[in-house]
Amino acid sequence: MSQENQIIQVRNLAKTYPGGTEAVRGVSFDVREGEFFGFLGPNGAGKSTTINMMVNLVKKTSGTIKIDGFDLDSHASEIYSRIGFAMQEIGLDETATAREMLELHGRLYHMPKAKIQDQIAKLLKLVELEKVADRYASTYSGGMRRRFDLALSLIHEPRILFLDEPTQGLDPHARQLIWNHLRELNKAGMTVFLTTHFMDEAETLCERIAIMDKGQIVTMGTPAELLEKHEAKNLEEIFLKTTGSNLADEEVNLNAPDPYARRRG
Repeated sequence: MSQENQIIQVRNLAKTYPGGTEAVRGVSFDVREGEFFGFLGPNGAGKSTTINMMVNLVKKTSGTIKIDGFDLDSHASEIYSRIGFAMQEIGLDETATAREMLELHGRLYHMPKAKIQDQIAKLLKLVELEKVADRYASTYSGGMRRRFDLALSLIHEPRILFLDEPTQGLDPHARQLIWNHLRELNKAGMTVFLTTHFMDEAETLCERIAIMDKGQIVTMGTPAELLEKHEAKNLEEIFLKTTGSNLADEEVNLNAPDPYARRRG
């Protein structure tokens, strides 16, 4: 892969928590500009820790991360202006409206007032929240909150969008809406980095997929390449072969309280 079109470069990335827990162990991969890249793995595999290090929410122990040509260690502010991210834990101001929060986020990115208003109109239409833009976030359903979190992450027109399980807990209709939005963004040239537990989501959206287990990438390639390499019928079978995890068990685990949520991979 030519280095010229690699918008994300990760080399020997590692994270060891106090007490010696190795959440990520020497992970290396690249993502092409404009690519829809899937990052899969069972609970505790290190997915969320990896993505959180990439957006500088968790400090890495070692390794290098380059985003759009900038090294995270020395150019974090330049990277921050180029990325958008929607994480698992959605933190919305319950006492503000969607419009107010979008305006605030636009100001935080030092956007011109006119540009903020243009973006708000565009994004509310994109995520189909125009009619409820002046309602408080506390009145939003789970699906509406996920869609609005996506809008917040896009206010400054990032080049790269990081999504950590964006459709977890949503009904099929809400999931389909999110999928449609993501397809449109990717077709317009945005690079999308997605972590998900849903194999159908990965198969539908992603051009290339990496599967992670026990802090390491165990396989990576296009869906077709992975099916051939692992002599499998579908991604679920590949997931089972490479991680030893059963997706049904993963769904049960997802619904259980997680006392280590802030440290979970």
